[in-house]
Amino acid sequence: MSSQQPYSLLLVVGSLLLGGCSIPKKGDTAFVATQPVYVAPAPVSNGAIYQADTSLRLFEDLKARRVGDILTIVLNERTNAEKKADTSVDKSSESGIGVPKIFGQTVPELENSISGGHKFAAEGDSKQSNKLEGSITVTVAQVLTNGNLVVQGEKWITINHGEEFIRIRGIVRPLDIGPDNSISSTKVADAQILYGGRGTLARANKPGWLTEFFLSPLMPF
Repeated sequence: MSSQQPYSLLLVVGSLLLGGCSIPKKGDTAFVATQPVYVAPAPVSNGAIYQADTSLRLFEDLKARRVGDILTIVLNERTNAEKKADTSVDKSSESGIGVPKIFGQTVPELENSISGGHKFAAEGDSKQSNKLEGSITVTVAQVLTNGNLVVQGEKWITINHGEEFIRIRGIVRPLDIGPDNSISSTKVADAQILYGGRGTLARANKPGWLTEFFLSPLMPF
């Protein structure tokens, strides 16, 4: 093996690990704000009092319903999972040979016994809980044929030497939208909620690429 092969192997492993941990970028098309659809103004009717382009909807609330409308999603995400496993196996066997007789004479030296046993015990306990609270304002990206709204949006916050982001995408039902034009995240169907960060603080909370290699499934030991 040449002296350059170990370095090539490290570069390949490093590129695989770095490729799987891509840094999020602003303006992702899956979460970018959607602009309203342009509607051509109605032709002006000269001589009439009513004009379609300046009419007011007296019986329409301010809830989101069209592409480009904004909607506030209140994040109320909580998960709590617990799993426990306890296994015990015990097996034993024993056999013996009494004092044999040869030509009518007992031979104590040939007396023998065999015993064996096997025991296995394992115990596992796993607990995980997550909590995400806050709010994010998104835009309507699409109006489905049944009237449901596909919403998406993101929020970036820059603090000192790092950035934090919240991204969400999903489907909401207009009936679930409150009078203040807000909806709980628990009522968002097919929800994709991402929370993370990038920068100095985010890198400090992550192990190095060599540590990730030894903790990854690529490590056979």
